Amino acid sequence: MRFFFLSIIAFTIGSCAEDSSQSFEKKSNRLPFIGHVDVIDIEEDGIKKKDTLFETIAYFDFLNEDSVLVTNETYENKVWVAEFFFASCPTICPIMNVQMSRLYDWLKEKEYLAYFQLLSFSIDPNNDTPHVLQKHKNSYCEGCENWSFLTGDENKTHRLGIESFRIFAGKDEEAAGGYAHSGAFSLVDKRQRVRGVYNITDANGDLNKKEYQRLKQDIDKLMRYEYHFKKR
Repeated sequence: MRFFFLSIIAFTIGSCAEDSSQSFEKKSNRLPFIGHVDVIDIEEDGIKKKDTLFETIAYFDFLNEDSVLVTNETYENKVWVAEFFFASCPTICPIMNVQMSRLYDWLKEKEYLAYFQLLSFSIDPNNDTPHVLQKHKNSYCEGCENWSFLTGDENKTHRLGIESFRIFAGKDEEAAGGYAHSGAFSLVDKRQRVRGVYNITDANGDLNKKEYQRLKQDIDKLMRYEYHFKKR
């Protein structure tokens, strides 16, 4: 799997009103953009300029755990943290779901939750019906409105994970439960651009505490430097 990173960091040398140490801190805390990038020519007021287009999450439509059809637009202007899992997974999925639950509590504690939507995409929709997902969700976080469990076309789901969220998911008869998938979470900003991918489980299938901490640190950065949220 390939990841494409673009980090745009500008440094201004010389006299300026903003303190240089504060300027460096602000700009060095910007998160990268993960995905394809296009530079295009535009014209504004007769002046030709360059503009940068960052890849965004592809359109999707799924049923949530309440059997309600949702799309990208349902969660617009929200920051997303996404995972790809299946309810009967006997290996890493329970670890992932527990960490998502803990992340939900952390976001609530930090007063970030109103800005966020957690998304858990099932890669086994034939078995993970809305009813199954509702029961599964309640076992981790009952009544959590800002956490959606989604089910839909299997091939589209796998492709969405790989091509948009940069998380691998696919059928594998030799894998436990019949699916091989990444134990990663993706962080997506409110413009639906991937800003980070975090391997919440390591190569042995155990919790990767460093990656989980990195996710929380990057969320802090995103809230402070992209959305001007006061430090807490």
